[in-house]
Amino acid sequence: MSWPEGNPVGGMTGTPATGAPAPKVVAVGGGHGLAATLRATRTYAGQITAVVTVADDGGSTGRLRAAADRPAPGDLRTCLVALADESSVLARAMEYRFAAGELDGHAFGNLLIVALEETQGDLVAALDQVGHLLGAVGRVLPTTRQAVTLRAAIRSGDVIHGEQAVGSQSDVSRVSLFPSDAKACPEAVQAILSADQILLGPGSLYTSVLAATAVSGIADALRQASGQFVYVCNLNPQVPETVGYSVSDHVRALERHGLSPDVVLYHADPPAAENIGSPSAHDSGASLPELGGVVAARLVPAVLATHSGSAHDPALFGAALAQLLSDASVTASS
Repeated sequence: MSWPEGNPVGGMTGTPATGAPAPKVVAVGGGHGLAATLRATRTYAGQITAVVTVADDGGSTGRLRAAADRPAPGDLRTCLVALADESSVLARAMEYRFAAGELDGHAFGNLLIVALEETQGDLVAALDQVGHLLGAVGRVLPTTRQAVTLRAAIRSGDVIHGEQAVGSQSDVSRVSLFPSDAKACPEAVQAILSADQILLGPGSLYTSVLAATAVSGIADALRQASGQFVYVCNLNPQVPETVGYSVSDHVRALERHGLSPDVVLYHADPPAAENIGSPSAHDSGASLPELGGVVAARLVPAVLATHSGSAHDPALFGAALAQLLSDASVTASS
C-alpha cells in the first residue's frame, strides 16, 4: 500500500488567514502523552505524522515481545486510535482488551498490528494498512523497525534494563537502547526533516519521550531539522520518574541527550497565561524563578488544560501550538 503525499486533515489544505499550505507537523514520543498531542494537532495541521517509541515492554505488548522478538505495538496502537476517524467502530475495537483465556489482557489492536506485520512482512506497511482501515488523518511510524530494549544509567552508576524497570526509578541520568546501533525508520527521519513543526512530548520523560529519541538516527534528524522544534512539558510531575522536576529540569534532561528545542511550552493556570491560545504574549525569554533556573530555550506558558488539569484539552493545546507556529512564521518573514 502506498501512502499518499500530504494526507490533509479534514480536507484542510491551507491556513484560513493566509491561504498558505497547512503545516506539516511531526509529533515524537509515546504513550498517552503523544496521543494527546496528536489530538491537538488535528485542530490545525495539514499533515500529521507520529514517530513512536517501540521500547515498551509491559502488559499485552510485553507478552507479545516475549513470544517473538518484535517492536512493541502498544504505543503505535494508541496513536493510530488518536488519529482515527471519530466515527470508526474499528477504533473502539482497537482498544478492546480480552478478559478471559489465553488472550486475557491482550488489546485487540496489538494483535491486529502484529498479524498485519507478519502477513505484510513489514511494520510500516502494517501500520499504513491499519491507518487506512481506521480512516486515520495522519500517519503513524515507528522510531525503528527493530526490537529494542530501553536502558537507563542512574546516578549511582548502575544500569537498569527494560522500560518498566526504568519507569520505576526516580534518579535516571541518561537513557539509551540495546542494540545501540538500531537503525532509524527512514520514513520517520524524512518526516522529521521535512516538517514545519516538530513536537516532542508530553509524556513520560525517560520512558516515552527520550526513549523515542534514543534511536540515534531520530536524534540526528531532530538536530538537523529546520522546522520549529517544540518540547511540551507534562501537566504534572510523574511519580516516580520526574518527582521534583521543574520545567528547566526537563530541558536539562533533553540537553544531556544532545537535544535543544527552540521552544518549551508548559501549562500555566490563569492568570499566568491570561490569553488562551496566545502563548507569545507571555514569553519571558528566560526561565521564571519558579521554573528552577535559566535555560537556553524560549519558555512559553499557556493554558493547555481545563480547570481539572488532569488531561490536555485538544482545543486549547492545539490553539497554543498553532500560535507558536504562526509566531515563528511572522518572525522568519520580518
